[in-house]
Amino acid sequence: MSDPTPIAAAEWLALTDKLEGELFYDNTPPHLARRRVYATDASVYQQLPLAVALPRQPADLRALIRFARKHRQTLIPRTAGTSLAGQVVGSGIVVDLSVHFNKVLEINTEERWVRVQPGVIRDDLNKQLAPLGLMYGPETSTSSRAMIGGMVGNNSCGLHSMVWGTARDHLLEARVLLANASEARWKADAPAPVAKSYQERINRELYDLLILPENQHLIRSRFPKKEVHRRNTGYALDALLGMSPFTAGGPPLNLCALLAGSEGTLALATELKLNLMPLPPEKVAVVCVHCYTLQQALEANLLALRHRPLASELVDRYILDFTKGHPLYEPNRFFIEGDPAALLMVEFMAADEATLHQQVEDFRQALAAQNLCFASPVVKGENTRLVWEVRKAGLGLIRNLPGDAQPVNLIEDCAVSPQDLPAYVADVQALLKKHGLTASYYAHAGAGELHIEPILNLKTDEGRVLFRQLLAETVELVRKYGGSLSGEHGDGRLRGEFIPVLMGTEVAGLFGQVKQIFDPEGVFNAGKIVGTPPMDAFLRTDVHRDRSLKTYFDFSGQENIVRLTEKCSGSGDCRKTQLTGGTMCPSYMATRRENDTTRARANILRQFLSEDRRANPFNHPEIAEVMDLCLSCKACKTECPSGVDITKLKAEYLQHRYDARGVPFRTRLVGHFSHLSAIGSLLPGVYNLMATSDPFAGFLKQVIGFAPQRTLPLLAAETLRSWFRKNEYELNRNASQGPVYFFADEFTNYNDVAAGQAALEALSKLGYRVRLPAHDESGRTLLSKGLLKAARRVAEANVRLLTEALPEGVPLVGLEPSALLTFRDEYPELVGPRYREAARRLADRSLLFDEFIAREIDNKAIRPEHFTRDTRHIRLHGHCYQKALASLTPSKKMLSLPENYSVRLIASGCCGMAGSFGYEAEHYEVSMKIGELVLFPEIRKEAPEVLIAAAGTSCRHQIYDGTSRRALHPAEIFRQALR
Repeated sequence: MSDPTPIAAAEWLALTDKLEGELFYDNTPPHLARRRVYATDASVYQQLPLAVALPRQPADLRALIRFARKHRQTLIPRTAGTSLAGQVVGSGIVVDLSVHFNKVLEINTEERWVRVQPGVIRDDLNKQLAPLGLMYGPETSTSSRAMIGGMVGNNSCGLHSMVWGTARDHLLEARVLLANASEARWKADAPAPVAKSYQERINRELYDLLILPENQHLIRSRFPKKEVHRRNTGYALDALLGMSPFTAGGPPLNLCALLAGSEGTLALATELKLNLMPLPPEKVAVVCVHCYTLQQALEANLLALRHRPLASELVDRYILDFTKGHPLYEPNRFFIEGDPAALLMVEFMAADEATLHQQVEDFRQALAAQNLCFASPVVKGENTRLVWEVRKAGLGLIRNLPGDAQPVNLIEDCAVSPQDLPAYVADVQALLKKHGLTASYYAHAGAGELHIEPILNLKTDEGRVLFRQLLAETVELVRKYGGSLSGEHGDGRLRGEFIPVLMGTEVAGLFGQVKQIFDPEGVFNAGKIVGTPPMDAFLRTDVHRDRSLKTYFDFSGQENIVRLTEKCSGSGDCRKTQLTGGTMCPSYMATRRENDTTRARANILRQFLSEDRRANPFNHPEIAEVMDLCLSCKACKTECPSGVDITKLKAEYLQHRYDARGVPFRTRLVGHFSHLSAIGSLLPGVYNLMATSDPFAGFLKQVIGFAPQRTLPLLAAETLRSWFRKNEYELNRNASQGPVYFFADEFTNYNDVAAGQAALEALSKLGYRVRLPAHDESGRTLLSKGLLKAARRVAEANVRLLTEALPEGVPLVGLEPSALLTFRDEYPELVGPRYREAARRLADRSLLFDEFIAREIDNKAIRPEHFTRDTRHIRLHGHCYQKALASLTPSKKMLSLPENYSVRLIASGCCGMAGSFGYEAEHYEVSMKIGELVLFPEIRKEAPEVLIAAAGTSCRHQIYDGTSRRALHPAEIFRQALR
């Protein structure tokens, strides 16, 4: 494509008027908005887009194509943006199809196919298909957020590709828009003999190109050898040659084979028809082969292939070590014995247990006979999911490496024949050793493709030179073994430059002709596969990245604040939907917009903290935009494999923004909630009357900026501390067990006094001596609004007071998760150096009420005979902080102790309230939409006698506002159950 023409503001605005979707732009001519949030995918590349379009229907796409042709722009199609080779970055217009093109259009169970739009998520599709006994086979490690359009674009495979095949194998038909904005339907059909339409011209010219014997010879001799099933280098011309009319008796020509793996460079798909498979057998087992060396694991892989497994995947020690101590993946290490250099995970499936057992034992006996491992434990059934989660988290986990040298996507997608894999890997190891480098090794051993990620420092000139040299030298190794430069991650702008080296200039010339036939003006994703710029251009790191920034939180545990933002691998775990489960990221689940993801927030901070050399680089409207819908739910700290804690980053950003702009009125009001509650508690009846009576309540909400639909929190008739002073003697009169020091947080003390009373009465009846030590508020509201200066004063006061008050070894027990867990999470990194060690000790003995009770149950101090035998059914919703920093298991254990109490967890993420977030007028709609994803529908379908339990005060308020059901704190249900 030649240089783009200038775009007049009038033409740009005219385009936005034509679109039913949205187009982000800048009204100031002649510039287009560079939306930094879209600046990077999961690759090492970064180039700001000219604009981002969110089309709603094909007519929007046709308008974009015509606009791009006129102004010599290029359109960059994008779904989840998890590509690793720079496919979805560039200086063109990003066309985000994930927001509106996400519908399942038709399912045909008899013929076993489904018709979908490109923004449908693979795992979400399979959840819809499962009740029908069907599934879509290709399965990337990112399948919980990878979308069908992107999977087709990269010809994705996944861990079961040996049996279930690639995206190309399952693509039956595609409805596409061509470079002249006309529509075509590609399916198994012979090309038209006469060139009339744009599509017919494509057919004829493609036929003329491929019918030439010299071209066929080039393709058959220069493409990867047939044993390499993962082959995604260039365009799949070899697949077309296997069809009629190029092969006698072959299937009819289907351009879908070319579309798959084309990375959005030939056409823009609007609908995709996919072949479906029956669900796999129900009986499943994974043999976890523990090896002393990587090479031993590769030899075990060759043995495994002779036993015809469904998958054979490798994970090396480098990745396994990152699961140690990880809040999400440490529990998944249950199958690991000793310290293996590599694990080979070999999966078998069968219709019955006997057959499965025979398959597993035959393989294990063969392993023992050849002495290829030191252990081979077997994991069966539902637990196999946990094994695969360790394997799938590889990309994110390795981003936890400290320092500037990081694993890089470079040679991670090279594929060879499985038989050649041991020799190829040995050659790569020798190559890396020559350069003094190490790497991580993981993934698809059974398919001949290990993701090998060398550890390089791209912030140095030497590292960037080595970055290029390593790929160039690896290309020679791939050519030696007749392999593919890309197995499933694509060429993009990383490997496209080296296609002529691997396959020859003549084959690269054929690819150029294919691009010219389909897209002569470069409308679609120019610079990918064909005409790729140098692979070391547009890297997203440079030598000026490091800087020292003064922060309020202590970021030394993550090296510094910039390093924490850099840990984001772009893997897109934050783009899961509610169907997959989990909590991260609630605002994205509601809006489905990239700028509401954890990834976007990390990216935006990384850019400005690295590029803006001013003393305060936080004061930018772009940061405010992407942080606006962050609910500070804390899920990213544990659900993100790299542990990118946006809650902490957002609070830090807000305080710096206040330093530059001042603190808004509503922020001060919410942040100092406990002070206002203390004043209101002097006349709680008056306050409650004003909070519930119109027009005053409406006026109050309008002044504060709260949504008029919200009910305001009310004050109890007396505070918990006041009630305790009156009842302390009676509560402790018959105490027979050690003391429990109760943290009367600001919500329990002023608003949810009934829950506090229930907890204290329950402890009393169980024989515990209860104490309410002197302390300050928790500081939760200050932290949630980013008022870190004030929060630090509160934290230090509490650390000092509680350290003095609590006897050694006595726990601090609290009810409100967001308040109590502040001691475990924020305090140690917020207080000044003189309080830090005391804060850590206090964190170690801070327990939620549920955790304390569960511990005592385990110690046999609390037993079922203490409780009623009445029958109760309970649905339990977990608080975000509780799910991220603790667990719901103690809550379930506590509520299940009465022998006739049954507890079922609600598979909900965030409730949507998140402190004041859901009260705020501008956030009300998103807040309720989050609640409607799972929580509200689940509660509405329960009978009135079913108890709804929720530990969070915000959660209970949200449940009431959304369903009119009153939820109870688990402590209240526990108290009611006591005899």
